[in-house]
Amino acid sequence: MSTSVSSNPERDFVTGHLDDLHADLDAWLRIPSISADPAHAPDVEASAQWLAGALRGVGFPVVEVWPTAGAPAVYAEWPSADAGAPVALVYGHHDVQPVTPEDAWTHPPFEPTVVQTDLGPELHARGAIDDKGNVAFHLLGMRAHLAATGRDTPAVTVKLLVEGEEESGSPHFRALLEERRDRLACDVVVVSDTGMAAPDVPSAVTAMRGLADAEITLRGPGVDLHSGSFGGAVPNPLHAMASLLAALHDETGRVTLPGFYDKVRPLTDRERELMGRVPFDEAAWLAGPAASRTAAGEAGFSTLERIGARPTAEVNGMWGGYTGPGHKTIVPAEAHAKVTFRLVADQVPADLADQVRAWVAAHVPDGIEAEVHVPPGGVSPCASDLDHPAMAALLTSIGQAFDRDAEDVLFTREGGSGPEADLVDVLGAPLLFLGVGLPTDRIHAPNERVLLPMLHRGAEAAAHLWRELAAVPFAR
Repeated sequence: MSTSVSSNPERDFVTGHLDDLHADLDAWLRIPSISADPAHAPDVEASAQWLAGALRGVGFPVVEVWPTAGAPAVYAEWPSADAGAPVALVYGHHDVQPVTPEDAWTHPPFEPTVVQTDLGPELHARGAIDDKGNVAFHLLGMRAHLAATGRDTPAVTVKLLVEGEEESGSPHFRALLEERRDRLACDVVVVSDTGMAAPDVPSAVTAMRGLADAEITLRGPGVDLHSGSFGGAVPNPLHAMASLLAALHDETGRVTLPGFYDKVRPLTDRERELMGRVPFDEAAWLAGPAASRTAAGEAGFSTLERIGARPTAEVNGMWGGYTGPGHKTIVPAEAHAKVTFRLVADQVPADLADQVRAWVAAHVPDGIEAEVHVPPGGVSPCASDLDHPAMAALLTSIGQAFDRDAEDVLFTREGGSGPEADLVDVLGAPLLFLGVGLPTDRIHAPNERVLLPMLHRGAEAAAHLWRELAAVPFAR
């Protein structure tokens, strides 16, 4: 990663206080705040309390730990002394993914370890970037903003909402937003739970996909049957499931659910051109994070478009019958599968229930009974307004942190899903993304890491952003 030769007050402060950022992150990462595991509930609580203390140490005059029906969230607010100053809300999360399989970790997952690489020092630990690293850089970024501008309060009112259940699907997050809507009112939402295209490619995420899931059960005979006595004479649920799942896509890679594409917002020529600017080495991607022999997917779209801007259907698991040692010659009574769908702008998760049921009904043979369970809720997709003046402020801030012009900051799309659409829906504010993770950071996998120079860039970009947003004419 190239080092900068220029200087500015924000960068000078960040560079002079990197040890503070590293020490904060080291302490926070040692707390195993795994929200999916009830045994770690005390650790998630400890993580929230640690962050609250760190925010008070930075100087936030309002810091509160908000209970939910699940894990606690942390709220902080630092009002600007300037009359009419815009209000920015930063979103992130302090819970982390489970660490299994633990024997795949080179270093213990909750003992942060610095590893030197050609790109610079990496910090390895669960949560290093997803999402404690992305939140922690705001601690230093706020201090750098105040020091560089000589202010006692930020140029915009800054609020933070850091939840504790994102890695568990944010089951209580929307209720929290609705309950605390007045406290969370803002002019712009800044999400720090994403990343950039590459270490030397400053970029901003502009959209995240939504998510819906389904579990399918097919039943045939009332009990497992002897395959010699009944095989070939009664329907086999596993055969039916294999045929059903094989019909999930057509020969061009399109999902076959009736109505699935009806609400999909097509990519404009401008959006495709902007995505095409992002450097992408498909061979390196296949050999690295993907660990796949080849690329595949919907015909007519690039790999980057497929994983960031097109809806998908994936079979996550299929089981039934006998899977133990040796063999057991049966016609199984049941077969099961789990399927998930990534959704793009204008698709509605609630529509998937009817679509999946209609698709299953059209493909199940006589003698097979189908049961489809589609949990309520799901995650809605979201997208930024590329032409909103707040976007220009973000691009300027990122560009300054990377010694580039705003026009050189590229647009990317995030293939994953989060509660960002709820933030927009409940709070009614435009959405920006400021995150510094990299595609190679192994989030959700063993040996998660963050390239520390990226965190340093994030802190500087945040410091610039509060100054730049102060000049944005938000509609109120």
